Amino acid sequence: MDTKQQIVENWLPRYTGVPLKDFGQYVLLTNFDAYVETFAQWHNVPVMGRDKPMSSATADGITIINFGMGSATAATVMDLLTAVNPKAVLFLGKCGGVKHRAKVGTLILPIAAIRGEGTSNDYFPPEVPALPSFALQKAISTTIRDHSRDYWTGTVYTTNRRVWEHDAEFKKYLARLRVMAIDMETATIFITGFHNEIPTGALLLVSDEPMTPEGVKTTESDRRVDGDHVATHIRIGIDSLKQLINQGLTVKHLKF
Repeated sequence: MDTKQQIVENWLPRYTGVPLKDFGQYVLLTNFDAYVETFAQWHNVPVMGRDKPMSSATADGITIINFGMGSATAATVMDLLTAVNPKAVLFLGKCGGVKHRAKVGTLILPIAAIRGEGTSNDYFPPEVPALPSFALQKAISTTIRDHSRDYWTGTVYTTNRRVWEHDAEFKKYLARLRVMAIDMETATIFITGFHNEIPTGALLLVSDEPMTPEGVKTTESDRRVDGDHVATHIRIGIDSLKQLINQGLTVKHLKF
């Protein structure tokens, strides 16, 4: 195999256990098995690839994939998806709230992401901004309001560093940047989507408030978030893509 296309066409089924022909044209990305399991239960479809690096489920033209955690795996799944050239990819991720109004359970619709993770530098120079597809974010915004929910827009900082909550200097740095939230994947997904000519968007759920010691995520607090907010998060993601499917809208905001 000496071309990228040959590699990804072989590797996407190897990583997921799903033949290329069985993927939906619209993709939800997540970091959690529970999201895939919930999607599968709602649509009465099997979960594929439980023994693979990336589990998934497909229904109504939508495939949801749990790609794992971190920017490296985010870049990997976005590269692998070029094997099927999805019409849109929506990332349903969790994030830490940085600003006071980003409380646990809040939905964040990022309008941009700061490339603090490093992985995206393998795709574009640092001066290229990490931006979502505007049309896809617009569809998500409309769907959120259809569900009678509010949300915040703003910038998310993406980092490769998982354990930083003890670092006072890093917290001061985040405050100076005036970011709304912090995560480990959004900037990478936006940049690799742009690189691979795949329209991408993100809808983030605030799962913790790590700027204060009492706000750092714990097993118990994460369980509460799952019980109180995850179902709505998934439903809005599905309905956002269905809005695009049913209305036949293009989500490419740039001429690649």
